[in-house]
Amino acid sequence: MFCDLWTVISESTLAFAREHCNDDPVKLLLQRHRHPDVDMELAARQIEGRRQAAAKWPLLLQYPDYVYPAHLGREQSSSQATALYKASLASLLTADSPGPHRLLDLTGGMGIDDIFFARNGLDVDYIERNEELCKLSQHNFAAMGLTNIHCHCADSTTRQSNTSYDIIYADPARRDTAGRKTYAFSDCSPDIVALLPVLPPHRHLLVKASPMADIASGLQQLGHVAEVHVIAVCGECKELLFLVSSQYGQPDNPAIICTNLRADGTAISTHRFGLDQQRQTQPTYCSDGMGHYLYEPHAALMKAAPWGCLCLWYNVKKLDRNSHLYTSPRLVEGFPGRTFEVLREVPLNKKDIAAALDEHGSHGQANVISRNHPLAADTIRQKMHITPGGNLYLIATTVMQRPTTYLCVKTSAASE
Repeated sequence: MFCDLWTVISESTLAFAREHCNDDPVKLLLQRHRHPDVDMELAARQIEGRRQAAAKWPLLLQYPDYVYPAHLGREQSSSQATALYKASLASLLTADSPGPHRLLDLTGGMGIDDIFFARNGLDVDYIERNEELCKLSQHNFAAMGLTNIHCHCADSTTRQSNTSYDIIYADPARRDTAGRKTYAFSDCSPDIVALLPVLPPHRHLLVKASPMADIASGLQQLGHVAEVHVIAVCGECKELLFLVSSQYGQPDNPAIICTNLRADGTAISTHRFGLDQQRQTQPTYCSDGMGHYLYEPHAALMKAAPWGCLCLWYNVKKLDRNSHLYTSPRLVEGFPGRTFEVLREVPLNKKDIAAALDEHGSHGQANVISRNHPLAADTIRQKMHITPGGNLYLIATTVMQRPTTYLCVKTSAASE
């Protein structure tokens, strides 16, 4: 078995990592002289990788010979939840034609997405220009019994191929030469926009982007985008997917699909709307004041910004043009995000805040949220001497151009 380029990772090193999976890797590195037959740096990496896998890729823990890459490779990789989503999307895109179906991954990396593409039956060509990472992934795919992934150590910007693919997938590296994060496709490596004219024949192109990327800019750069998938996991926006296809969807009015996943990859909620609908549906505002319930959309919806659609779908009213919170007089079951019961409006001063918290048995403890308010949450906590935690929420926002704060309690986590 191999890991760092041509270096062999021994069975004794892997066995040591498994036996010491609960130990502190830093302390083990300091004690490397006690275990001369163990490559302690590689063992420490495996211990760190296995711990990360427990939350991010639990499937990998089923394979004791799986070897984890260095920290950066793990950090840049998709999670199991989002990889499952992409594999299901790929199956949907290929369902209209007989197999076998072929997928080309231009930026293989750790190969997590390819593992799940392959487990769904796709024949995958994995391309990775880093020779160490390519060899490591080849070993790992074999250790998992995935014979339908074919590894190629090459640069996707120069590799020539006349093979026809059902799907080309790209997850460009989002760091520049100085290690700083980048978001525009033109600043990523490879520049997928520059590659568009020279890609092998394909039916669909699926491009992963940072959750910080601008959707409008991505639509303009890629062209012929049929769908944009905005994916959140447990309420946190993780990635964007641009589906480029002249044979699928309506490129002149791309669909926006916002999905909030559980950690196991199952969907909590999915909302689909056209870009025209998003632009043309105007919000209704709470001109008659705050209702008894307050709603915060989950992060995928916050990213896609279907503000008017949420009013239409759930019969709620928006607090303010730039306050992306909603309200209703009666509880709306299943709102996609966090739901709060409004206990009272509270003036933002130490005396009134302390009295309100004491009245509800909190004794200075609350969770502070600031949305479109002059003061940030940390500033409010410091100025009001609030200790984080507990069941109460102090929500600072602006309602119809008036900054204010509300003491609330969260009523449901089912739709988060």
